[in-house]
Amino acid sequence: MSRDSPQKAAVIQNCSAKGPSTTRLSALEKYFNSIFSQEPDFYVRVPGRVNLIGEHVDYCGYSVCPMAIQNDILIAVKKSEEGKLKIVNVDPAYRTPYNGTTNNIKIQVKAGEAPDWFSYVLCGVKGVLEDFPAGRKPVGCLLAVNGNIPPASGVSSSSALVCAAAMAAAHANELDMSREELATLCARAERYIGTEGGGMDQAICLLANRGSAKHIKFNPLKTEDVQLPANSVFVIANSLTTLNKAETGCYNTRVAECRLATQVMAKFRGVPGHRVSLLAELQDYLGISLHQMLDLAKEALLEVPYTKKEICSVLEVTEAQLNKQYIPNNILHIDTFKLRNRALHVLQEALRVETFVTLCSQDISAELALKRLGELMGQSHVSLETLYECSHPELDRLVALSKGSALGCRLTGAGWGGCVVALTTTSTADAYIAMLKEKFYKGHPSVGNRDLDSLVFATEPSGGAEVIPA
Repeated sequence: MSRDSPQKAAVIQNCSAKGPSTTRLSALEKYFNSIFSQEPDFYVRVPGRVNLIGEHVDYCGYSVCPMAIQNDILIAVKKSEEGKLKIVNVDPAYRTPYNGTTNNIKIQVKAGEAPDWFSYVLCGVKGVLEDFPAGRKPVGCLLAVNGNIPPASGVSSSSALVCAAAMAAAHANELDMSREELATLCARAERYIGTEGGGMDQAICLLANRGSAKHIKFNPLKTEDVQLPANSVFVIANSLTTLNKAETGCYNTRVAECRLATQVMAKFRGVPGHRVSLLAELQDYLGISLHQMLDLAKEALLEVPYTKKEICSVLEVTEAQLNKQYIPNNILHIDTFKLRNRALHVLQEALRVETFVTLCSQDISAELALKRLGELMGQSHVSLETLYECSHPELDRLVALSKGSALGCRLTGAGWGGCVVALTTTSTADAYIAMLKEKFYKGHPSVGNRDLDSLVFATEPSGGAEVIPA
């Protein structure tokens, strides 16, 4: 199905899908010069992303379908032969600078507190340096950051910053790395911050192609372009509530629950626990379908929550062993885990991804495809709200307002706040956006003096990361 439409340009807002404007580049260059009294050698641009379908499944080994958006992270870079590593940010809200060297980078995260903004930059640089060729000495970098991705809103501002920093370090050191290798490295490096992610954000940020969504598979990383139906327009709407994944234990608790569900299901089928760690790995090991995995989850997992003691009994391990193998450090205090509901969401969501991607490639009318895609998005949100319990009243309110005005709407990103993504058309997008401005944003106490066009906007698939000569 063709994605092009003569009406689409009229409803797409925000910055150009072709990359940052010359105004932003010039402003960043001026700021860089004012701080470092030098000109940058090059720039790195990395987009944010919106996940269309497939939430909380990547860290279970299942595929996802996101697209890059026009909002991005932009970094000006200057090599520093002395090994210095200095990081500054144009945004006054992130004016705390970082001064250090490329030797022995340490990333400190205090429990219950959001990491320093530059910690995400350090993740990317550290990831590259830890894979550095033996016998070579890395150069340092002077880095100035400018981003217009809404922070902590579920559109991957943190992962984009990690990827931008890693790409800057790799390019400054003239390393020969493929985009796939860099994406895998960045997914691993972001865990320095304490978030046990699965790799979707880094893959789409680095591998996106303009005009297409991506079907991303893992272990090993593989991607294919997904052509969205003609006249489809996706709208992103900010709920005006935020969650920093590294600040709370909500996200990592879900990761742990999926790991534990895998082990209990494996034990039920007599599979040695050391053979599998992800739900998708268990499925592959057993050689069964997703529908059969759903049956197994319903049979093997109790409907009531498990205590840590009960899980230890089922798996025949001590609490110390359980904590070491399956529980991230920032949630060691959690004692109750809902294994059945979490596994059911993941497996049903994995099926929705397969159906979504198949619909985009079928030779059916755009109207029918859009209707079915919207239904899948609606089902996804219900599952995230009820089985995964990662929604938020303001997200649910946006979804409720969207009924009848959008073909489908769901939370996107980790949840507990952030954004929703809604499927509309070229003929309905403007009216939908106007409705949300009137019924959700008008008079909302958290809007303040922010431009409403930065809170709710239509977007189209953007290109992935790029190095821009100075």
